[in-house]
Formats: sequence, structure tokens, C-alpha cells
Amino acid sequence: MNEHGSDRAMPPAVGAVRPTGYVFERAPMLVYWETTRSCGLACRHCRAVAVPDRSPAELSTDEGIGLLDAITGFGRPYPHVVFTGGDPLRRPDLEQLVRAATARGIGASLAPSATTDMTVGRLAALREAGIQTMSLSIDGSDAARHDGFRGVPGTFDTTMRAVGWAHAVGLSLQINTLVTSETLPDLPALYELMKRMGILRWSLFFLIGVGRGADLREITPGESERLNHWLYDLSKESPFEIKTTEATHYRRVAIRRMREDGRSDAEIARTSVGRGFGVRDGNGIMFVSDDGSIYPSGFLPLAAGNVRHDDLVRVYREHPLFRSLRDVSTFRGRCGRCEYLELCGGSRSRAWAATGDPLEADPLCPYVPHSSGEPAERAFAVAS
Repeated sequence: MNEHGSDRAMPPAVGAVRPTGYVFERAPMLVYWETTRSCGLACRHCRAVAVPDRSPAELSTDEGIGLLDAITGFGRPYPHVVFTGGDPLRRPDLEQLVRAATARGIGASLAPSATTDMTVGRLAALREAGIQTMSLSIDGSDAARHDGFRGVPGTFDTTMRAVGWAHAVGLSLQINTLVTSETLPDLPALYELMKRMGILRWSLFFLIGVGRGADLREITPGESERLNHWLYDLSKESPFEIKTTEATHYRRVAIRRMREDGRSDAEIARTSVGRGFGVRDGNGIMFVSDDGSIYPSGFLPLAAGNVRHDDLVRVYREHPLFRSLRDVSTFRGRCGRCEYLELCGGSRSRAWAATGDPLEADPLCPYVPHSSGEPAERAFAVAS
């Protein structure tokens, strides 16, 4: 979506779409549409390997409206659409596309890049067209750290101005932060910055080594575990919601900690962590690239079709790739034996990036499953 290339910009409420059993067979919760790969930044970790100019292969305005029509084929409640990139602000028809989504009853979020293409007037127009929430990225607690990732001086200051503009036009705001070995020591300072920004949600994106991100270094499994515990501690006092992206094993940590705190499984299921149970690449998530290719997510570049000649609903529901990603019995390694399998499922994108197999274990999770292999539904029994 934004400078991250496809981080998760969550809709205001998603619980209504969550099915029993944590398997999203009928429809995804979120469809990410990479409206363009064009972007004015040169981020070191960009999944999309964004470029300055728009491609003639992009979906046209009419084709984009056709994509929105195809999304209604899932039936109500419709998936929420995230307009992402590259930088979606590079498309002059973006307001028209957002209005088309709104007219069809499809909720819409925006994931722009912080460049001179963003103005308070443009954000106001998009808010009027129907955008409900927006995400921005901040990967350093000061300009030197943040701009070092973005490749363009002044990006940090532009982002901070955009935070004010979002508030001014009435857009709920999510901030995305990249987690790498380089940004890890700066996260406490970033949290202090977040507390002053009036945001709805802080989403920490744990690096996947695809695109330009392949040249960066992920944190270790031990660091990941300690970070997840720290995030849970923060969540008890934070004025905003905290979530992780491509780090589904945070759910395991949060479940165990909440149980230690005396919370029932039914209470846990109603938390923001519980609302995300089961959501992962291809299960609740779907990605459409700028040229119409259909993927389980932006970080799992295995194409299952193209909206120009394939039925979007049929691809999601019936394609063998999507079906295998929803069938946890196909997962291998530690993930396949884990009692938190259905609630977490691991990052299928990281498994693919590390092994070439999206059904293998997520190497960032250090958890050793119990030998009983107890299914997740029994490991987490939500009262009906």
C-alpha cells in the first residue's frame, strides 16, 4: 500500500465478516488493490519495487470499476478495499474509483506515500469521496532515521504534516512501522512519538525479505518473541490499538499472557487480537496488483489469476493456492504441529521467502509445539 508496499490498513470494524472456525472461505475481509506501482519515494524495503512513472499495463478506470463490481460478487458483507501502491495518489482518477466503491457499499481505506502529491485538499476530496481510514508509515523516531529508509529528504516532516491533515479532514489514522534489526532499538522512542499523534492504531510490520526488502536484515526469533511480549505490555496502557503485520505469532503470546491475567477465552475473542484470529495471507486477505494479477497477499507473489480474464470470487474460493492456504492441515513443520495453528497459522509469506514453500513453517516464530498436537479449536475454546 504505502511506502511499505502493502502493509495492512485495517477497516474501522471487521468482526462482522469473521466466520466460525477462523477460516475465511466465503470472502476475504480485506482486498488490497495496488492501483499503481508509481511512487515518488525510493524506499529501501519496498515490496513493490516502486518506480517513478505509471505503467501502461495498469488497470484502467473502467477496469478498476469492473474490479469493484467483481468484489460485490462475494455478497454482503462485502470485503473492505484498501487503495494502495506504489502511491495511489499518483492516479488522477482515484477519487472516481473511491466514489465507485462507496456507491456499491464497499468500505474503503487509503494507503498513500508521504510526498508532494499529498495535500490537505486532496485528502479532503478523498474523504468526501468515501475514504474512511488512512495509513501512514513512520519508521524512525526522527527525520534522519525515517528519511534514511525512504530515500528522500523531508519525508518525515511531510508525514508529520499529513498526520495533522488527516485529523483536520476527519480521517481515522493508522501508523505503520517497519520492524528490522535496524529499527528494533528505536521502537521505544517511536512508541513515545505515537502517543502524541492521536492515532487509532499502531501496526508493526515485521519485515518479509521480498522486493527491495531482501537486502535488509530481519530480527531473530528470540528478538521477535521479546518484542511481542513488550508489545503486549504496551497494549495494557496504550491510548491506541497495537497490532502486528506478518507476525501472527503475536496472537499466541497475547493469548497466553491474557490467560495469565485471568481473562476468559470468550473475553479474549472479543479483543482486537481475537478479532484477527485466523487472518493471514490468502485467508481473509487478497491482493490485486497494478496489472490485475491476483495474489494471496502483496508479500506472497504467487499469481493465481488476473482480474482481466478470471473471476475474482472463483479464484479466491476455488484456486488450489488459496484453498491450500486456508487448509491448515496442509501446513508443514512446526506450524503444522502447533496447537495455535488455526488461530495463528504463521506468516505464509515469510515461509515462502525463506523456503520457497508457502506451506512450510514460519522461521521467525521460536515456539516449540506440544507433542500432543492438540488442534487449535480445543486449545482455544470460545464460549458460544
